[in-house]
Amino acid sequence: MALGGNPVFANNKNFKDSPAVQRGYLSAGTDTMAGTGQFSAEQLQDLYNKPSATAGQTGRMTYDDVIIKTVLTLALVLAGAALGWIVPVLMLPGMIVGLVLGLVNSFKKQPSPALILCYAAFEGMFLGGLSGFLEGLYPGIVVQAVLGTLSVFVVTLVLFRNGKVRATPKLTRFFIIAMAGYALFSLINLGLMLFGATNSPWGINSMHIPGTNIPFGLILGLLAIGLAAFSLIVDFTSIEQGVKNGLPAKYSWTAAFGLTVTLVWLYVEILRLLAILRGND
Repeated sequence: MALGGNPVFANNKNFKDSPAVQRGYLSAGTDTMAGTGQFSAEQLQDLYNKPSATAGQTGRMTYDDVIIKTVLTLALVLAGAALGWIVPVLMLPGMIVGLVLGLVNSFKKQPSPALILCYAAFEGMFLGGLSGFLEGLYPGIVVQAVLGTLSVFVVTLVLFRNGKVRATPKLTRFFIIAMAGYALFSLINLGLMLFGATNSPWGINSMHIPGTNIPFGLILGLLAIGLAAFSLIVDFTSIEQGVKNGLPAKYSWTAAFGLTVTLVWLYVEILRLLAILRGND
């Protein structure tokens, strides 16, 4: 991502590359000495004593930006979920449109707030329909899944903030490999379910490990939740680097989108794991 210029001074050639400007910020009415474009010693000292411009004042991405936009995006997910819960038929179109918009937003070089918010609304419809269906089968499962998602998020955030876990290059490579393997398994499992190769409601996930009463879904579900938790670490690391590198404020939408996708994935995995365990009772 290319770094954008400071919008306060970008169109004013008198302030470009000025050390004084880099140290502080000027008011629009600052005068120069005798029209020469140079500052007096008193003016330079005054500029030096001024506080540095904050990220918000220079149009850079801040943690507050990311939080506000993430809350807004998740609010739309909840609104869509409420609609999907009331009108379950919206689950399928929500899933399809949400998937398409998710891919479009993932590959766009420039974030589109409108498309990100549309993704949140449609993905919410899918989650609402799925949650309502499973709640009818296993009462209380949605509350358990929500609490589980919040717990994983809070624990992961606390560990990250305390420096206990970081998305190192080595761990990130392992994460990518594991993600690719899990994605391949999910496609194969979906194919088996669509073509009737298995009658289990969750495909291979519902089958038991030979010689035990433990479903495959328990092991794979824990793996998927672990991957989603590490994905949160990757998101936090990316946001931290974005703020430190001074990315333009618009990229806070990208950060909000990334966090929303991960939280949706985490919730679905926890919901599925709980359904497999409840169905195995």
